[in-house]
Amino acid sequence: FSEAPLGSTENPIKFKDQDFETLQAECLKSGVLFSDPTFPAEQKSIGTPEDPDPKKAIQWKRPKEISKNAVFVEDTTATTDICQGQLGNCWLLAALSCLTAHPSLFMKVVPPNQSLSDRYAGIFHFKFWQYGEWVEVVVDDRLPVREGRLLFSYSRTRNEFWSALVEKAYAKLIGSYGSLKGGNISEGMEDFTGGIARSLEISSRTPRVLWRSLAAALSRGSLLSCFIQAKSASDIGKVTGEGLIKGHAYAITDADKLTKPSDEILLLRLRNPWGFIEYCGPWSDKGKEWENVDPTEKERIEVKCVEDGEFWISAEDFSNLFDVVELCSVNPDSYDEESTPASWAITEHEGCWLPGSSAGGSRKYNKTFWKNPQYTLVLKEKDENEDEDDDDDVGDDGEDGDDEMEDPTVTPDPKKRAEKQKQKVKRCTVLVELLQKNRRQRDKLNFLHIAFHIYKVLYLSSFNVSNRPACRSGKYKGQRGVWRKMRLDPGTYVIVVSTYRPNIPGEFFVRTFSKIGNTLDMFIFVLFFYQVMTAPVSSKDQERVEMTFDKQAVLEKDYHLPLETCRELIFGEDTKGRCALSREQAGTLLASVRNLQVQLTLCAHVCVCVCVRMRVMSVLLMLLCFSVHLFSV
Repeated sequence: FSEAPLGSTENPIKFKDQDFETLQAECLKSGVLFSDPTFPAEQKSIGTPEDPDPKKAIQWKRPKEISKNAVFVEDTTATTDICQGQLGNCWLLAALSCLTAHPSLFMKVVPPNQSLSDRYAGIFHFKFWQYGEWVEVVVDDRLPVREGRLLFSYSRTRNEFWSALVEKAYAKLIGSYGSLKGGNISEGMEDFTGGIARSLEISSRTPRVLWRSLAAALSRGSLLSCFIQAKSASDIGKVTGEGLIKGHAYAITDADKLTKPSDEILLLRLRNPWGFIEYCGPWSDKGKEWENVDPTEKERIEVKCVEDGEFWISAEDFSNLFDVVELCSVNPDSYDEESTPASWAITEHEGCWLPGSSAGGSRKYNKTFWKNPQYTLVLKEKDENEDEDDDDDVGDDGEDGDDEMEDPTVTPDPKKRAEKQKQKVKRCTVLVELLQKNRRQRDKLNFLHIAFHIYKVLYLSSFNVSNRPACRSGKYKGQRGVWRKMRLDPGTYVIVVSTYRPNIPGEFFVRTFSKIGNTLDMFIFVLFFYQVMTAPVSSKDQERVEMTFDKQAVLEKDYHLPLETCRELIFGEDTKGRCALSREQAGTLLASVRNLQVQLTLCAHVCVCVCVRMRVMSVLLMLLCFSVHLFSV
């Protein structure tokens, strides 16, 4: 038996180095309920300014102090368990509502055998996907309460507390409750599943085709949600005449149809995370249309005339009233009914944009765009079977003017999409996603506008970024991730990831799904070449450098030193995108530099060239030490 790899759902990374089983055992032994020192019951965990009104003061209470009949899960989990409190995180709760419809996925996030009675110690644990790894988050069960009621997420029955505790764990992971304000539903869906989320413009499909696509996606285990696009900030939260809320996320929980002698009614079931305010048009809970439906059919599709936020709507009305659908597939096979899991390979990389170094901005800044991080994609194996997914693209999408930021009011041209479908031939299918990391702050979003471009190259050692890209993610978007599935001719490509403006610091995560036999790797330019000094490092120098490293690595200073030497060396090490070296890595790199002094040559495909000219080797190591600060974002 071999232990599951670190970062998998079976062996997640312990957030804040807190181990659930150890902490639970300690609390049970001592008889003292767990109080989390890393996410204290204080205003800083709320992450928003304190209300000056004493009547609105926040108290922190455990579930049984809030409700005598408190349980972790009451009977079974369902979409109606989750209601939104006084926090603008409908995007997160809509994603959580979707998750309840998939028990196997739900148990990954909410591990079973947690209770407010059996082995209760005031401690709970949950798991979330974070940029290629699963992370386990431990929380105590002290929840923020105002005037006797939960301040944030709550259950419709008021006795169930699993959703409030999931929300608290996610808030701890991100930074605070305030950090959850505003967001894209795809964020929550990806972090609950590790899948790939994408947006679909509803106007790009006829109602019948759209319904068929959504029903198929639900049957394959995808998470779905939708919203009505607000045209301005003042539109957000407005209730339409049909009882729908603009700029608000709804979960799509089911698709069904009613067959009548003269017609076939296609229906979708939606849920408002608020737990109230429902659609009031045709086929809603109180719609007269149900009067002519057989009672057994109504029972089969679970029509409930209850104000619980859940309702049915026809595909026709859904297409007329909503603007965007968000879909999250747990793996690429969800898009391809005939493919098997073994037919896909995933490659992941972490990196960063560094001002003055690797933050080159968009193609609009042609003098610096080439400095952006790049990855080679080698496509060899063509698809065996061409699927019928209308959402796939065929490359050659680098039209002029693509380096603008997205205008949310513009809808893609359906005619242009149809033309692309006609161009389909047997090519290599690949999915690319770029996510920016750690861009949520305590009380606001701070997403950069990001995009990626894909260029075809003849030789791996160089390519011309002034040429038209073979494909791109689209206009620069100010959201956590951009995604695209495409078909490209076999060959070698370079993926360039960038922010819209240059010299903006940030961290990113890029992953690619491609067929087995196709590969993704780092692409490194030949930039500089200088002679490396041949003098070996003395033991005295080594000792002095180690002492300096341990001392300087904790100072918060801004050292104005040349960056190019450190940058090229550090990029060759596995730093998880943080652009800083440990002492051990610095020592290993020093040994490599000494070996390179007589062996440094240009390789046929990848060559890391080192810029070094100094009097003593200890100066080189000092530069490596200082890079901890110079490259921190």
